[in-house]
Amino acid sequence: MQTKNNTPAAQEKCIVRLLLYHFGVNLPVMLASYPVFRHMGMQSSLPFPSWYFQESNSNADNILLHPGRFYILLGTPDLTYKMAVQACAQYATPFGLTSEYAHPAEILFLGFATIVGPAITGPHLVTLWLWMVLRVLETVEAHCGYHFPWSLSNFLPLYGGADFHDYHHRLLYTKSGNYSSTFTYMDWVFGTDKGYRKLQTLKNAGVENGGKQM
Repeated sequence: MQTKNNTPAAQEKCIVRLLLYHFGVNLPVMLASYPVFRHMGMQSSLPFPSWYFQESNSNADNILLHPGRFYILLGTPDLTYKMAVQACAQYATPFGLTSEYAHPAEILFLGFATIVGPAITGPHLVTLWLWMVLRVLETVEAHCGYHFPWSLSNFLPLYGGADFHDYHHRLLYTKSGNYSSTFTYMDWVFGTDKGYRKLQTLKNAGVENGGKQM
């Protein structure tokens, strides 16, 4: 979607930071949270839960909780926004690995909000793994820098995807809007996607006018 690319040094910086965060922040949190999950009723033995249960549990959390918490983090002009900008917005041209490039406080905030739904329901360990895999795939797709024909944003009206989130990265250190990462209804409700929608309207008008001139 963008013509410019990140330098090898910028990519190396991202990789090094991710390694530090995964071993210095994520791993300790995972180890500390395991007893909590067990206390909340998480199972890890046979039989495995049904596919329907796994899907309903994951989708409920994704639709109802994740868009709101991500919007709250990036859509408020306070310390949380400044911390997120310091990390996330350093890459105006995002690529897959930048989906995990974040301030430690942001990692903890979003990490807690990501697992709070499964923790409350007391899922099976397989359900938790499935939910985490889906979340990683979604956020990598949103940061990959490519708008594919098979992207869910082409089929689901409220799904953000790469094109929606890329707009947030392109406008460095500004209240750019487009704070949602998955479903975009929070941006629609509070009007923080107006700039993006206006740009899309102008692009569509340009395509239509170009087609008529031909």
